[in-house]
Amino acid sequence: MASLLRRRDLLLGAAAGLVAGPAVATAKPSAIVWTFDRLDSIGGEVTHIEGAPSVIDTPLGKAVLFDGVDDALFIDRHPLAGAATFTFEALIRPDGGDFAQRWFHLASDEPVPAPATPANTRFLFELRVVGGQWYLDAFVNGPGYKQTLVFPDKLYPIGRWHHVAQTYDGQTYRAYVNGQLQGEAKIAFTPQGPGRASVGARMNRMNYFKGAIRQARFTPHALSPEAFLKLPVQV
Repeated sequence: MASLLRRRDLLLGAAAGLVAGPAVATAKPSAIVWTFDRLDSIGGEVTHIEGAPSVIDTPLGKAVLFDGVDDALFIDRHPLAGAATFTFEALIRPDGGDFAQRWFHLASDEPVPAPATPANTRFLFELRVVGGQWYLDAFVNGPGYKQTLVFPDKLYPIGRWHHVAQTYDGQTYRAYVNGQLQGEAKIAFTPQGPGRASVGARMNRMNYFKGAIRQARFTPHALSPEAFLKLPVQV
């Protein structure tokens, strides 16, 4: 009987290993999602509010509206710190305003080797407004890399919701609008250190955003457009 029990325990242990082993081996770090449906905290992170951004109702749900003058949110977290590959995406509604708007800034505070400085190690989502249209400017900078992806000929209407994304798969940095590739470049990206985020303006309180932001997602690997946040048609 003792021999049979031991054999049963060995078989059960082996089966459990088969179930648990692959799940652990293939698990990927989870994404961080920030939903802009309130002002006091975003994604569980306390916000520091400047100006008078407001929460509005939209077809996508609640979103935060920025006036393009002095509205901004500051958050004491860099949600892509430590990521060697990434997808940084957001659902936004540009509403016109100034030509240059640097509306989402992730900055590393970690000391880095010269010539880079903490203020220079960053991700930026920017846009440029031209009449009733806009185009995307994605930017990443750090020790050993500096790349802008901007394409003035690829214009989109203001006053409507759009999905934007920038990704890095270990070799190639890419920018997208509504799932459509805007452009790409090979870069030698290295993970950024812990830091902060500003939304609605650049970290130094310049180039304010006029429009609304519904959601942002930060994934520590490169997603294909099919896996991006979904944007309903005609919003």
